[in-house]
Amino acid sequence: MNLLPRSRILGLLCLSSALALAAGHAAGQAPLAAAAVADATRPDADKARDADRKPAEMLAFAKVQPGQVVVDYFAGRGYFTRLFSTAVGPQGAVYAVAPQALLDRLKGKPLPPPVSAEPGRANVHEAVGAASLNVPVKADLVWTSQNYHDIRIWSGAAGTAELNKAVFEALKPGGYYIVLDHSAQPGLDEAGMAKLHRIDEALVKQEVLAAGFVLDAESQALRNPKDDRSAQVFETGIRAHTDQFILRFRKP
Repeated sequence: MNLLPRSRILGLLCLSSALALAAGHAAGQAPLAAAAVADATRPDADKARDADRKPAEMLAFAKVQPGQVVVDYFAGRGYFTRLFSTAVGPQGAVYAVAPQALLDRLKGKPLPPPVSAEPGRANVHEAVGAASLNVPVKADLVWTSQNYHDIRIWSGAAGTAELNKAVFEALKPGGYYIVLDHSAQPGLDEAGMAKLHRIDEALVKQEVLAAGFVLDAESQALRNPKDDRSAQVFETGIRAHTDQFILRFRKP
C-alpha cells in the first residue's frame, strides 16, 4: 500500500481547513447581507432599485462583516452607504467620501442630505477626498460603484492614478477595493467615455493593478448580454440595465 508523505498529508489538511473556513465565511455573509437589505429603515426609493442593483449579492461579494471600516467612495444619495451601515453595525464605521473633483464641478451646489443625519446612522461619517481619502483609520473595504469612469473623464489617467494610490494607502493589508462600473466595448477612447459614461474593464484592471493591487475576484451578477455597450447609460431603455463589471482587488 502506498502511503502519502507526512508533509503531503499536512498540506492537504491545511487546504481542507482553509476551504472550510472560506465556506464558513461565505455562509455567514449571506444572512448578513440579506438582513441589511431587509432593514426597514431603508427609504422606499432605495428598495425600488434593489431588483436592478442586487444588493445582497454585492455585499456578499465585498465580504462585508460586522465591525469593519468601509469607505463608500462617491456615495451619491447613499444607497450603498445605508446597506454598509447596517451590515457593519455599531462597532463598525462607514465613511461616505465625496471626491473633490465632484465638488469642483458642482460649484457650491449642495450634495444630497448626509446619511449620517438619518436616525440610526451614527456609524456613518462624511468626508471629502482628493489626494487622500481623508479617512482617520485604515479601512477593510473601499467601494465605488458606477463612478470610476467619472473620475477618468473629469481628471484623466492622472486622476484615476491618484485615486487608486489613495485607496491603496487607505486600506489595511489584505483589504479589498471593489470597482463596479458600466461596461464599454474594448478599447473605448477618451471621447467615447465622455459621451457614453462607460469604461473599458481592461483599462480599469490595468490602472488598479499598476497601483499595487492584485485582482482577487470578478462577479458576473450585473452582466447584461442584451446591452451591446454602444448606448449612453442614461438613455431610455438601457438606464439601470447596462452591462456592468464588478472587480474585487486586494491590497497585498
